[in-house]
Amino acid sequence: KMKKLVFVIALITLFSCKSKAPKTIVSTNDKTKTETLEKKDSIAKVENSRFVKVEKKEVSLAKVNLSYNLGKRLLESCSTSKFKVFNSSEATQSVIESTTVEKVSTVCAKINSRNGKFKELTLLDITYDVENDSYLFRYNIEFEKKYFKRELFITINSEGKMSSLKTKEIPKGPM
Repeated sequence: KMKKLVFVIALITLFSCKSKAPKTIVSTNDKTKTETLEKKDSIAKVENSRFVKVEKKEVSLAKVNLSYNLGKRLLESCSTSKFKVFNSSEATQSVIESTTVEKVSTVCAKINSRNGKFKELTLLDITYDVENDSYLFRYNIEFEKKYFKRELFITINSEGKMSSLKTKEIPKGPM
């Protein structure tokens, strides 16, 4: 009698624990499509979608190099404490106004205390924004200390200028 009870409980547990693929809802011009995604973090390439992941070879080398060089210049200034302000040929006016020496030094102090000195940038992916005709470059930032993971997001607009700049600490997932 006890064996049957344990068997039934095990059977119920087995059927109730089926895992399902994550679903993402992508809104497109008054239509809503549900796509099953293989990867948790990927953006679905759907007809009429706003964001599309692209390969590095599909983006002009000038935009890739610009995003890398501006990001590296900013992060290296955290080590040297000498920030060269962006000019109007490199960045939009809003980025130039928001990246003052004071703001950069405040952010650098926080990053240096938690992460140590900057080592290298590694391109993770590129997302094309169809609506704004811009590219979002996502970089992994490598530091001396490996306790905290940070990423750098740089948007290059259609004019070939940096239109946004953001760094974000990525929480570590479960082991």
